[in-house]
Amino acid sequence: MNTTTIIIYIIAAALIIYGVYYTVQKFRGKAKSSCCGTPEVKSVRKVDDTDESHYPYRYMLTVDGMKCSGCASNVENSLDNMDGVWAKVSLGRREARVLAKKEYTKEDFDEALSKTSYKIADFKALNA
Repeated sequence: MNTTTIIIYIIAAALIIYGVYYTVQKFRGKAKSSCCGTPEVKSVRKVDDTDESHYPYRYMLTVDGMKCSGCASNVENSLDNMDGVWAKVSLGRREARVLAKKEYTKEDFDEALSKTSYKIADFKALNA
């Protein structure tokens, strides 16, 4: 065996070890990142007021760019940081169901997501 062959075996072994390690971490829920560079299992900002009757305005947003649970959490956190907003995001449907204590426009939600890579593809005010 020459030096080149040994180096190739070492590199191959290192890649296999890394692959096994990452797979185990993913199954344990401790993978370091997802497609959006955030932990795959990410905590969502908790909303203090969870009484739906306190939110007279309702919106449905279709959000482009979400690919993983980290993306969905980023969208939910960005919307929940708006004053008087409670959002629930469905990754599978690419939708955010938004409850609000005051009236908002599509531009307001665009602004909330402006620091992210996600875009609102469709906006519906459900109580209009």
